[in-house]
Amino acid sequence: MQPTTDADVIVVGAGLAGLVATAELLDAGRSVILVEQEGEASLGGQAWWSFGGLFMVNTPEQRRLRIKDSVDLAWQDWQGTAGFDRPEDFWPRRWAEAYVNFAAGEKRAWLHGMGHRIFPVVGWAERGGYGATGPGNSVPRFHITWGTGPGVTAPFEAKVRDGVARGLVRLAFRHRMEDLLVTNGVVTGVRGSVLEPTTAARGTVTTRTPVRDFQFSAGAVVVTTGGIGGDHALVRAAWPERLGTAPEKMLSGVPEHVDGSGIAASAVAGGRIINPDRMWHYVEGIKNWNPVWANHGIRILPGPSSLWLDATGNRLPVPLFPGFDTLGTLEHLRTTGHDYSWFVLNTAIIRKEFALSGSEQNPDLTGKSVRDVLGRATSGVPGPVQAFLDHGEDFISAGTLEELVAGMNELAKTSSEGAAPVLSAEAVRREVEARDREIANPFSKDSQVTAIRGARSYLGDRLIRTAAPRPILAPKDGPLIAVRLSVLTRKTLGGLETDLDSRVLGAGGEPVPGLFAAGEAAGFGGGGMHGYRSLEGTFLGGCLFSGRSAGRAAGR
Repeated sequence: MQPTTDADVIVVGAGLAGLVATAELLDAGRSVILVEQEGEASLGGQAWWSFGGLFMVNTPEQRRLRIKDSVDLAWQDWQGTAGFDRPEDFWPRRWAEAYVNFAAGEKRAWLHGMGHRIFPVVGWAERGGYGATGPGNSVPRFHITWGTGPGVTAPFEAKVRDGVARGLVRLAFRHRMEDLLVTNGVVTGVRGSVLEPTTAARGTVTTRTPVRDFQFSAGAVVVTTGGIGGDHALVRAAWPERLGTAPEKMLSGVPEHVDGSGIAASAVAGGRIINPDRMWHYVEGIKNWNPVWANHGIRILPGPSSLWLDATGNRLPVPLFPGFDTLGTLEHLRTTGHDYSWFVLNTAIIRKEFALSGSEQNPDLTGKSVRDVLGRATSGVPGPVQAFLDHGEDFISAGTLEELVAGMNELAKTSSEGAAPVLSAEAVRREVEARDREIANPFSKDSQVTAIRGARSYLGDRLIRTAAPRPILAPKDGPLIAVRLSVLTRKTLGGLETDLDSRVLGAGGEPVPGLFAAGEAAGFGGGGMHGYRSLEGTFLGGCLFSGRSAGRAAGR
C-alpha cells in the first residue's frame, strides 16, 4: 500500500525557477505544494526586481539589426567565458551546451507562446575585449523583456494561480523549510516552521518568529531557494583567493533572506555542492537613495565612455572598460587595497549611457510605455538616473575638474575602510586630458576610444547606449560628474550538482532519489553552468531552463 502524500511534488522557493517548475508540473497534471518563507508579495523572487535581460542567439531582433549570430559563435563565447577547468565541470559543461542550444532554438518561441515580448533593441553586455577565444560576447545578445522582470515572471505566475483555482496548487507562504524528509534513502518531503503572518512589501525584511511546525510529504521535492548573496558572511567565507581579499564594505543586490538555506538542507540530505567559490558580483554598485532592503545597492549598466579610475586615481588597464569584463575588473580592483573605484564623465555621457539595473529603476520599460521609452532616447537625463544625481550619496557634480576632485576626496572620507587615498587634481587632469586628446582626431592608440567608435558602428548602441566620442572636458557637455562605485553582491555561480534532468547528485555521482534542484541553488544548472564568468542575460535564462527541466523531470 502506497503511503499517503500531501501532493505529488513539493517545490521549495517561489522565485522564477520555482514558478516555472510548478507551471511545468501543472502541464503534467501533477498536484503541487509551493513552499515559500516570505509573504505573498514576494512571489517571483529576485526575477521580479530584474531588468529582464535574456541571452538569446540568432533571433529576429538580432537579424533586424544586422547582427550575425550562430550557435557555434555563442558556444565559442560561452566556453571562453566559463573557463571550465575542473573534473566537477562535467555536468556544468553539459548544461551550458544544452542551454546555448536552447537559447538558439525554442527559448524565444516557448516564451512568445506565453505572451512574452522583447524590446526591439538588443543590448551588448560583457563585451570582453580579449582575443576571439577569450571571455565576452562577440555580438549583442542581451534581449530586454518588454515589461522587465515582472514581464518575465507574469506568464508563469498566471499559470500557477490558475493551478490554485483548479485545486492543483497550494501556495504555502511563510513556510520556512528547515529540513528535507528522507525515508529509506529517498527524499519524501519537507519540514520546518510556519512564520507569523506578514504584510511587508516585496523585498523588505520580515520577522522570523515561528508560530508552529509543519511537515509535508510528496513523491518528489524540487529545491529552488536561490543562492547566498544576501548573507555577506557566507559570501566572504566562499570568497576565492584568485579574487584577492573580500571587500570589507559591500552593497547587497538581493534581500537578506537570500541565504543559501535550501542548498545547505539539500547537502544534509545527501546532495553534493560543487564550485562554491564561483560567484558573480558587480563592481558598478551604488547605494540606493530609496532603499527597499538593508544596504540596498543598484547596479549601473554603463555604456563604454566613462573614464574608470581606481581609488588612487589610476586609470584601469585594458580592456577593463565599463561593460566589458565584470569579474576581470573585480579581480583587478581587489589588488588596489580599496573597496571602491570611480567613474569620471560628464552630463552628455550620463544622459546617453547610464541605465540602472532593475524593474523599479526602469518604469518606462516595466510599464510598457512606448511614449516614455521614446522620451528616454530623445530627452535629457532619464528620471531614475536624475534621482540618483539629486539624492544619491555616491554622485558628485561640479563645474570644474578641481571642484570635482575635491568632492571625490570628501566623499572618500566616508568609506568604512579607514584612511582613504587623497586624489591629486593634477594627476586626474592628466588622465582626463590624455583621453580627450585621443578623442580629438579620427586616429587613436587608446583602446577605449577605439572601443567607443566600434560600439557606435552598431545601430543599437548608436541610438541609445553610446554617446558620440567627445572630450569629457568639453564645456557644453558639462557639468562634470564623478560616481563612487562599490562591490555589489549578486549571484552564486556554484551550487547543487545536477544531471540534465535536474536530479540532485550525491557524493558518488548517483542521483539522490526524489530530490531535484533548479535556479541559483543548482548553479543555474549542473552546479555551475556559467563556470567562472557569465555572459549576462543568463541568470533569468538559467532559471527558466533549469526550472523547466526540473518540473518536467519531477512530473515524470
